[in-house]
Amino acid sequence: MNLSLEQKLHYTLRLAVAMCFIGHGAFGIITKPIWCNYFAVIGIGKTMAYQLMPVLGTIDILLGIIMLVYPLRAIALWLVIWGVVTASLRPLSGEPFAELIERAGNFGAPLALILLSGGIGHFRELFKPINPSIKIDESTLANVTTCLRVIVFLLLAGHGWLNIIGKKGLLTQYTNLGFANPLQVAHIVGVFEIAAAFIILIRPLRSVLFIVLIWKIASELFYPHYMAFEWIERGGSYCTLLALWFISEKVAINTLFANPRLNFHRTEAN
Repeated sequence: MNLSLEQKLHYTLRLAVAMCFIGHGAFGIITKPIWCNYFAVIGIGKTMAYQLMPVLGTIDILLGIIMLVYPLRAIALWLVIWGVVTASLRPLSGEPFAELIERAGNFGAPLALILLSGGIGHFRELFKPINPSIKIDESTLANVTTCLRVIVFLLLAGHGWLNIIGKKGLLTQYTNLGFANPLQVAHIVGVFEIAAAFIILIRPLRSVLFIVLIWKIASELFYPHYMAFEWIERGGSYCTLLALWFISEKVAINTLFANPRLNFHRTEAN
C-alpha cells in the first residue's frame, strides 16, 4: 500500500501524540516520585500528589488510545497545552531550562498535526475526526515543515545542553554503559546534538535527519529506570524527525521555501 506524503505525515504525527500521552500516563499510574516536585510548584503536597497521579495518568492513557482510533483536533490541542504546562513545571521546580525545550516534541508533534489538518477554523472542528487523506497545498506543507524544523532544533539543542552541563541521569547512563569518563562522553554527545540541531534548523539534509533519527531512537533506550515508558513518552522526538525525513524524501526543503509554487507531489529530492 502506497501512502501519500500527507498520509505518512498524518499517521506519524498521530502516533507521536498517542505515544506522548501513553508514556506520560504510565508514569502517573506508577506514581513517579519526582512528579511531587512539579505538583509542589502549584501548591499540592505529596499526599494529594500521589492520589492525583494515577487519575491524571489514566486520563492521559485514555486520550492516547482515543487518538489512535479516532483522531480529534481537540485531543491534539490539549496535548499542545498540557505538554507546555508539564514541561514548564520542570524549570519552575528548579530544574534547568533545557528540560523544558528538550521536551519540545511532546507539544510540537500535536501542533504540527493541527497545522497539517488545516488548523482550527471553527469550534465544532475540534470534535470532528481528522481526515488522514486530506490534500495539502505548498503553503501548508511549508508551515508544517517550519514547525518541525523548529521543534527538532529545540529538542536536540535541549538534550545537548543537558549533556554539556552534565545532567546526573545522563552521566549515570554513560557510566552504566561502561564509559570510564562519563562527563567527557556527555560533552561529546552534547556538542554533536547541538551541532545537529543547528544543521537541521538551517538546512535539514536527509542524511543528517536519518543519522539523528537512529541516534534518538537508540539513545533513548538507555534510561536505567522505567526504560520502556521513557522511550514511549519521547515518541514526539522520533516522530517529528521521521516526519521531516518523509518531507525531505519528496522535496528538497530549501527549494520548497525558495519556490512556494513547487509541486511537491511530483518532485524528488536531490
